[in-house]
Amino acid sequence: MNAALIAQLNFENRQPPPVSENAREMARTEWLYNAAEELLRGVSVSFQRRMRKPQGVTAEQFALAVDEFVNKRLADCEIDTSALGWLLIAAERGQADKISAAELLGQSDHPLGKLGEIAETLLRPLADDALKAQAEESQ
Repeated sequence: MNAALIAQLNFENRQPPPVSENAREMARTEWLYNAAEELLRGVSVSFQRRMRKPQGVTAEQFALAVDEFVNKRLADCEIDTSALGWLLIAAERGQADKISAAELLGQSDHPLGKLGEIAETLLRPLADDALKAQAEESQ
């Protein structure tokens, strides 16, 4: 093979620059974080792509996922305090009990805590479609 043919093959088989994937991943991460914040505020997250059904996660679905998560931790005996009782007592008095809530949810390195992790777990399968919907909207 001559050098011109090799150069042509290399040119034709080249991959797109990695920057585009990084920008896409950054947009995905940003959307996930912002949508998770919305769920933590009690606001449903929804979007719709052109000619498709609306998609999203409702605040009710998020609350149910948190409920299921904590119930599993309780059933698996991961919580050895009366955190649920104290949380309910504090709620009945109109107070917040962040210590009991943290005990029920467990540790997390996520910036939004364990609730952020749960929210992103629900939202992750929707992220790519949400970004496509945003792009369609801006066109």
